Amino acid sequence: MNRQILVAFLVGLLFGGGLLLSGMANPAKVLAFLDLAGAWDPSLALVMGGAVAVGLVAFGFFGRRERSLLGAEMRLPTRTAIDKPLVFGSLGFGVGWGLAGFCPGPALVALGAGEFKAVVFTLAMLVGMGLTIRPQSGLKQ
Repeated sequence: MNRQILVAFLVGLLFGGGLLLSGMANPAKVLAFLDLAGAWDPSLALVMGGAVAVGLVAFGFFGRRERSLLGAEMRLPTRTAIDKPLVFGSLGFGVGWGLAGFCPGPALVALGAGEFKAVVFTLAMLVGMGLTIRPQSGLKQ
């Protein structure tokens, strides 16, 4: 097996396990986090804060590299403009997250667990992605 595929698989397992452990794959917990006016559950703020901290350290350390630790070319976004597609895409993401209690990663974890709501969400997500993919992604080639 290709080393990059094996590492991607292991990192995916770690990510999925973290989502399960933190409750991010549980739509009820996510919706409770988003319910600021009701029975608000702030625990996911700690999960997100931890993820942001890890991301900041990783991008600070690896963001200037031209190759990953496994030798693959680094392809990071270069666009910084806040335009209509970004704003409307963000709004769509937020509305979908608020209605379903899923974002893409947790939806795939719940899909693997056989949750029907995740099937519906994932199909809608794939259709939306297919309708909006543009050739100019802003990635360094």
